[in-house]
Amino acid sequence: MEKSQASAENRKIGQFIAQLREQKKMTQGNLAQALKTSQSAVARMEKGEQNLSTGMLSKISTILGHDVVTLGSNTVNFEIEGGHKLSGEITVKTSKNAAVSLLMASLLNTNTTTLKNMPRIEEVNRIIEVLTSIGVSVTWHENGDTVIKPPKKLKLDHINKTAAEKTRSVIMMMGPLAHLFKNFSIPQPGGCKLGARTVRPHLYALEKLGIQIETHSEAYHITSKKLSGAEIVLYESGDTVTENVLMAAAKIPQTTVIKFASSNYMVQDLCFFLQKLGVKISGIGSSTLTVHGVKDINKPVTYAPSEDPIEAMMFLSIAATTHSAITIKRCPIEFLELELLKLEKMGFKYTASKPYAAANGHTKLVDIKTQISQLKALEEKIYARPFPGVNIDNLPFFVPVATQAEGQTLIHDWVYENRAIYYMELTKLRANIILADPHRVFVRGITELRAAEIICPPALRPAAIILIAMLAARGTSLLRNVYSINRGYEDLCARLQKLGAKIKIVSSM
Repeated sequence: MEKSQASAENRKIGQFIAQLREQKKMTQGNLAQALKTSQSAVARMEKGEQNLSTGMLSKISTILGHDVVTLGSNTVNFEIEGGHKLSGEITVKTSKNAAVSLLMASLLNTNTTTLKNMPRIEEVNRIIEVLTSIGVSVTWHENGDTVIKPPKKLKLDHINKTAAEKTRSVIMMMGPLAHLFKNFSIPQPGGCKLGARTVRPHLYALEKLGIQIETHSEAYHITSKKLSGAEIVLYESGDTVTENVLMAAAKIPQTTVIKFASSNYMVQDLCFFLQKLGVKISGIGSSTLTVHGVKDINKPVTYAPSEDPIEAMMFLSIAATTHSAITIKRCPIEFLELELLKLEKMGFKYTASKPYAAANGHTKLVDIKTQISQLKALEEKIYARPFPGVNIDNLPFFVPVATQAEGQTLIHDWVYENRAIYYMELTKLRANIILADPHRVFVRGITELRAAEIICPPALRPAAIILIAMLAARGTSLLRNVYSINRGYEDLCARLQKLGAKIKIVSSM
């Protein structure tokens, strides 16, 4: 076996070991003690940085109660016995999208950045792999805190292309790196397969600041001229383009005005973080941001990104689809209000606690208690808009809910060319869905979902809604190759088990 193949295999086995360990509620230290080795050795195993003998794999299999030896090139799957009501409480994790933008923003700081409670998900893993490959020191502590220390000089020629190509978030390196290099390249990113996602909005915005982007077949080549503040009208109100411009403007000691900016949750978290670094930003939460940058940022900083409204919406969708009464703690209410109103008009019943502050000191959180509800379809279509509309990432979660709502629901996913097509995977579970065109589906309920075997699509939210439907589907389903889900959700299998879901990790044989 060639070295690259071997390392990929080791990473796959390591990820599987980590999932099984977490499912057993063991820390790396617990596993190390059972194996009579060090915690650092276990960490290397789980990162795929250590070759594992058959004997060691056998010992790990015995301790974790699962045959890891036969994993080979197999994929990680979920086996789900559906049709059961769930109960109990679950706590929303830190936002994936805020986490990745803050990791990129740490490149602006020549001092130490500590990010609290970072989610242990594949998307974050990929960004950390990219950062460490160019010389950044990243230490991920057991409590989830991540400490980032930049080197004196980054080594972009050593960038981990494999990791970079797996996440679209790598595009947000453009803004920070423009302050460090006159000329540089980053790989063309991947991430979810949702149709054409052009870099053109980034190009139009960043060129106003003096940053030129050329698109090549496998990479973007960026030229950074003399940077200066500007008034920028965004070509589209996108999250990543707003974040990229914010990071580029942060170290320009002039005023930059960003019009038609996204005011979404991850953008707000980035703004709060930049403020802690000394950057002055006004208009946070609106569509016009005014940034007064600083020439140098050399400041030890600690920041706690807020919880993920998209994960909160996933659990709301699970509760509604499985007709379950559960408590969802630490929900960012300001980014869920319209989704909750739509659900309420569908007959969904819930109560919410009084708001309290997230650890970042800004975001408002509530605890939501759901009730078993009888649902009906809305007469109006459900569609997404930039915040404060229904979140683009939350829209898919209405699809499994609609299968349990009496009547016909029209869901219009106008943003992505291919995502609505993925919704049709739910028909394998006997959902009654008609594809009107690549952007619209009609969902008719109430449908009694039945178990099936489905391969995860290469897109996070469509994969998640299949899992939700499987939790409601009678019988035992198999969801194959759940990497797409692990990109965005931490330890989801074990957390669902705590709610009483009959779900477990299995490997293909």
